[in-house]
Amino acid sequence: MGRRENDRIIQWKKGDTIGEVVAGGNGKGNGLNQLKGPRNVLIDKETDSLIICDTGRVVRWSRRSRTTQGEILSDNIACNGLTMDDQRDIYVSDNGKQEVRRYQWGDKIGTIVAGGNGQGKDLNQLSVPTCLFVDSQQNVYVSDNWNHRVMKWAKDAIEGVVVTEALDVEHDLT
Repeated sequence: MGRRENDRIIQWKKGDTIGEVVAGGNGKGNGLNQLKGPRNVLIDKETDSLIICDTGRVVRWSRRSRTTQGEILSDNIACNGLTMDDQRDIYVSDNGKQEVRRYQWGDKIGTIVAGGNGQGKDLNQLSVPTCLFVDSQQNVYVSDNWNHRVMKWAKDAIEGVVVTEALDVEHDLT
């Protein structure tokens, strides 16, 4: 569970009455042992790591080693949404650049897979992309929040197609 206001991620196991801080919890900040308004988190089961969408960056925090600090996977990003595909590539929505990027392991720059043409309503644009889903064919589904639509971007597409419009798309697609 992400605690955006408290700048930490808390793990609650079934039956627990007290959660355990597993990332952050060292005050608000950009240090490797800190978080600053985490927005989204996923678990990489293969490495038993948390991938955290934090303010200005994406951070990996190992759960195996009980580490007290994270590793920056990408920075200079207005991260909002986060998902992972079957190949363990990470997809991140960036509200600042109005795009979604795919990051392969070790890649700090990423590849634009949706949007990236400024904020707008054209089929090659997004306006505050939030939640993401990637299917087994690497089609990327994006909740295009301010355009009130869900868009599908096929692999290597230069524009998306509108899947549905005029919904409250601020909530998860899954």
